[in-house]
Amino acid sequence: MKKVKVEDAVGMVLAHDLTKIVPGQFKGAAYRKGYIIKQEDIDKLKDMGKNHINVMELTENDVHEDDAAIRIGTAISGGGVYTTQPSEGKVTIKAKERGLLKINLKALETVNDIELIIIATLHNNTLVEKDQAVAGTRIIPLAIEKTKIEKIEQICNDLGAIISVKELKPLKAGIVVTGSEVYHGRITDKFGPVLEGKVRFYGGTLLGVKYASDDSEMIQETINSFIEEGADIILTSGGMSVDADDVTPTAIKSISDRVITYGSPVLPGAMFMLAYKGNTPILGVPACGMYHKTTVLDLVLPRVIAGEVLTRKDITSLGHGGLCLNCKVCHYPVCPFGK
Repeated sequence: MKKVKVEDAVGMVLAHDLTKIVPGQFKGAAYRKGYIIKQEDIDKLKDMGKNHINVMELTENDVHEDDAAIRIGTAISGGGVYTTQPSEGKVTIKAKERGLLKINLKALETVNDIELIIIATLHNNTLVEKDQAVAGTRIIPLAIEKTKIEKIEQICNDLGAIISVKELKPLKAGIVVTGSEVYHGRITDKFGPVLEGKVRFYGGTLLGVKYASDDSEMIQETINSFIEEGADIILTSGGMSVDADDVTPTAIKSISDRVITYGSPVLPGAMFMLAYKGNTPILGVPACGMYHKTTVLDLVLPRVIAGEVLTRKDITSLGHGGLCLNCKVCHYPVCPFGK
């Protein structure tokens, strides 16, 4: 930092905020630290009584904080996001459309391990809205060595972009409501409407709702009928426990090519089941999905609708953060559940 005449400061970086005072009207920063002085600022600065200012000198090996934030934001951004212009040295990354936020955790930790660099994001697999801020980045000082920015760019080139948003696809969903008491009309179906709402909320389209009694063969036939009609995803409800009459898990296992899991480390949602017949995911939704606002279904369904093929590891990893606190007012996804 050095003191220079304002006439000689054009192109230099302001080392601290410059306060402007208009008695009775305004007091605040007219120029903020990190600002690059321009020719048209000279008279304004003199009007403020500033004939000399403190500036930072940048060499060809230095990158100003605004330029650094722009380059970092560009390097870390993948599909489905865009960057804002710098504000006080920070660039914000926002979602282009509603979708599922994906964070490359390995690359994020590698970049944040570089001294004087920060990238802060929302949690991986968060459902985000159009134009929602999903991450922010900046450097700590007013300027930084060019080699550090180049290192970030190389990391993202090698490990992939850090931040992206996957679109929610209008997958055709078939809903199979099981249970003899519903099938025979002894009670009114309360589960189907809940699942319909979830499918639509997460961007899917409803192919229909069908009913089956507590009979494994009938449940399999109903699932098959939806697949033959072109369903991209099947949601089955009811009969997911270990009760003697609950045969839905047996039916799903019998009709599937592979079962990913029966049981998940999520509460509510312990009796959840995920299997695939060919490329068609079959989700067995336990009874909690009917009366809890947020369950394991909210952690899994958006990822399936975004086109992800989930593994057992994807499910078991939900245990960390898999306890819903059943808050009186639910703020999901802005809460610890599933994070």
